[in-house]
Amino acid sequence: MSDVTAIHNLVQKRNELKKEIAKIIVGQDAVVDQILLCIFSGGHALLIGVPGLAKTLMINTLSQALGLDFKRIQFTPDLMPSDILGSEILDENRNFKFIKGPIFSNIILADEINRTPPKTQAALLEAMQERSVTIAGQHHKLDLPYFVLATQNPIEQEGTYPLPEAQLDRFMFAIKLEYPTFEEEVQVVKRTTSDVKTEINPLFTAQEIIDFQHLIRRIPVADNVIEYAVTLVSKTRPDNSLANDFVKNYLDWGAGPRASQNLILAAKAHAAFNGKFSPDIEDVQAVATGILRHRIIKNYKADAEGITEETIIKKLM
Repeated sequence: MSDVTAIHNLVQKRNELKKEIAKIIVGQDAVVDQILLCIFSGGHALLIGVPGLAKTLMINTLSQALGLDFKRIQFTPDLMPSDILGSEILDENRNFKFIKGPIFSNIILADEINRTPPKTQAALLEAMQERSVTIAGQHHKLDLPYFVLATQNPIEQEGTYPLPEAQLDRFMFAIKLEYPTFEEEVQVVKRTTSDVKTEINPLFTAQEIIDFQHLIRRIPVADNVIEYAVTLVSKTRPDNSLANDFVKNYLDWGAGPRASQNLILAAKAHAAFNGKFSPDIEDVQAVATGILRHRIIKNYKADAEGITEETIIKKLM
């Protein structure tokens, strides 16, 4: 199949996928779009939202529609790395046998990742980056495609271990979930309080998703688009000559080179989803907020004046 045909095929399959997800999930279009961009670009996502916004249900529905294995890990303060990676046990013949942990799946929902100590967070982040784990000196490859969606509750800070900036950088997107509108909430209540069971049809195989990920990487990008993405990221760094007074006033720290890479990868996926064969500056702008939101660090002045990350990102474009 030629790449042109493959992109037409991807557009069609993505529209079908969104219809399938909409059977269960009401609204949240922008969130679903960003999660799909993330999966088809081969990245991971961090979902920031208060409890009860159907984060688990959304990922479960998505994994069924993608035809992938799904595991949910509830992070707690006493969770150990071996609880997620797996451990070696002695079998009846007194031989060591490796029992795989829940991390050996295609889609992992890391629920409340900021509830667990840094040691366990680090074990998950290594698996995200390397797509493999090392246990008792043995190297174990994870099944591809591999996608981690971690959730964080922004209102509870007691007894939590916030992810350090260097670890937040491993996530391609930080996606904010908002409360549904009045009409959407009415729909949610109608659907969830009835006795109707909705079936989700798997639309992809694991190999198809891997092939689409390779297709997105093969999409050509013009030099001016890459330069725009790198300039946008450079503008977030207060000590950079491209930074304006607004950034110097309100930011302590800017985004690193991973942000530039992710902007181009996500722009390629965004262009492909819209049937384009190469991304332009508009595609970079469309994905910029989700990619830069968790990579810029505001100072006390920005907090005191109620200036959000989104406001700062808009000023850069």
